[in-house]
Amino acid sequence: MSNINLIDSFQEFKDFKNIDRPTVISVLEEVFRSMLRKKYGTDENCDVIVNPDNGDLEIWRTRKVMEDGFSEDDDLEIELSEVKQLDPDMEVGDDYIEQITLESFGRRAILAARQTLVSKVLELEKDEIFKKYKDRVGEIVTGEVYQVWKKETLILDDEGNELIMPKTEQIPADYFKKGDTVRAVISKVDMVNATPKIIISRIAPEFLQRLFEIEVPEIFDGLITIKKIVREPGERAKVAVESYDDRIDPVGACVGMKGSRIHGIVRELKNENIDVINFTNNVSLYIQRALSPAKITSIKLDDETKHASVYLKPDQVSLAIGRGGHNIKLAGKLTGYEIDVYREAGEEDEDVDIEEFSDEIDSWIIDELKAIGCDTAKSVLTLSVDELVKRTDLEEETIKEVISILRSEFE
Repeated sequence: MSNINLIDSFQEFKDFKNIDRPTVISVLEEVFRSMLRKKYGTDENCDVIVNPDNGDLEIWRTRKVMEDGFSEDDDLEIELSEVKQLDPDMEVGDDYIEQITLESFGRRAILAARQTLVSKVLELEKDEIFKKYKDRVGEIVTGEVYQVWKKETLILDDEGNELIMPKTEQIPADYFKKGDTVRAVISKVDMVNATPKIIISRIAPEFLQRLFEIEVPEIFDGLITIKKIVREPGERAKVAVESYDDRIDPVGACVGMKGSRIHGIVRELKNENIDVINFTNNVSLYIQRALSPAKITSIKLDDETKHASVYLKPDQVSLAIGRGGHNIKLAGKLTGYEIDVYREAGEEDEDVDIEEFSDEIDSWIIDELKAIGCDTAKSVLTLSVDELVKRTDLEEETIKEVISILRSEFE
């Protein structure tokens, strides 16, 4: 029975994922040699033969035949009178070879060997998983949601390896349930208590870069280079691209016909707004493109302090800043310049600072409007009610009331 148990154990592990056959054989041989050393004091005169295809195991022990009374080490030598009882044809100087059966080790030793085998193979598998994923940091991986917890989600890859996606690495609009298929980028691989911990992310810029490589063949082939990516996950992203081939329009290639290429990426990122920008070494032009969709009138640069003063028409200020300030914040990250936006108004343009209405409009409402670049009465009035509702967290009735107050100023 003990023989069957050990062989069955071997059969369990011979097809272990992530471990090659020679490694498994090496582990098995070392386990059995350890058993031999405990039983006979040495394994140097023993041959261990493992057949990984059918699980067969053979152990052969060789001892030199000595004259009676001349044997100095019973583990390496056997006396003539003893060997004659086993094989009458043996003579002094011959090698006596005998097969060692697993049963001869005893049940306890076999159970201990099985446990050693299990732990060694599991340890090897963990090392192989760690090495495999350590080399894949930055790659996209696809897995199936196995369990969803409050602070993280457990995902299994196609080999059953565990991947962890913390809540902080998920797009705010992400919602997963068991069985869902998820794509993410491998962001970090560590060994924690001898167990590989693989962290994946959907908010890392590398995830967006890999999605572009999948959707845009010119990027994958190296004809278009992604210079930089900045993101506010789930809200907005800006991607600077460049082509060294004048025949290729990098922005057009990334967007695709009628947005065919970028639509798939936007859907994957839960409708994250993606601006693809043509990279240039001309800083003024680069900042102008980064503030898209706003149109800039003029710009003043201070290259020493990395500061840019941007002047726009009143109706373009809110576009430059964007909802929640995302557009101007990402433009600053993309270009490396701190950007300040200024309203450019002609002398004939009569306008009133919105702060002057603080006696009629609550300060928190004024702050909401200023956050989207509406710091004067006319800058608010140039936008429709629907646009103001969309860009702020204000109720429609509140906005209508504010517009009524502001309009009365110019009547």
